[in-house]
Amino acid sequence: MAVAVALSVFAGFAPTYFLKKLYGTPALSPLVHLHGLVFTSWILLLVVQALLVSTRRTDLHRRVGVAGGLLAIAMLVVGTTVAVAAAKRGPVPGLPPPLEFLAVPLGGLANFGALVALGFLVRRKRDTHKRLMVLATLAILGAATDRLLFPTGVLAFSGVPLTPVTSVCMTAVFVAGCFVYDLLSRGRVHPAFLWGGVTLLAWAYVTRVFIGGTSAWLLFACWLTR
Repeated sequence: MAVAVALSVFAGFAPTYFLKKLYGTPALSPLVHLHGLVFTSWILLLVVQALLVSTRRTDLHRRVGVAGGLLAIAMLVVGTTVAVAAAKRGPVPGLPPPLEFLAVPLGGLANFGALVALGFLVRRKRDTHKRLMVLATLAILGAATDRLLFPTGVLAFSGVPLTPVTSVCMTAVFVAGCFVYDLLSRGRVHPAFLWGGVTLLAWAYVTRVFIGGTSAWLLFACWLTR
């Protein structure tokens, strides 16, 4: 799953970040570059941590995990700053109004933060811990998988439009993969994957369809971006 996530992130952000020189996309601000560096570091950390466990280097895994906690905090700060800055810049073609859309990245970050915090709290329960950390990463994966359906994305040929439903379905593919793994290896879905995965998808749908358009959210978003 760590490798699948890493490949999806690379494919999603290749045109605008990793291979932007080949695509000739616009230059990025230093803040956006920092955002890319911090979030890419998390994806690489997920791969490294999985490898450390698979090679039975759990002692090193635990030490690196401390840095992971600090990195997660940095992601929440940088991610929120970039999301608010993007909302201030104004409308983006193909996306909802900026204040309304702001609920999507901030909702994903909130989900990420909650799952990471819970994962650290139950880190001694290894089966639960690793599943929560995978789900935390899936909570912020939408930024990459959505871009797969952009006109410059690798799935643009499919003709599938980017909508709230298709966006959540892209994440649901990864959650379903987690379920299938548990069914094949354990005979049942682990509660952390089951309840965490269902909650993740439900929250992603709610933030995309309902929360952003409410008067309470718009008032909060106006205050946040003033």
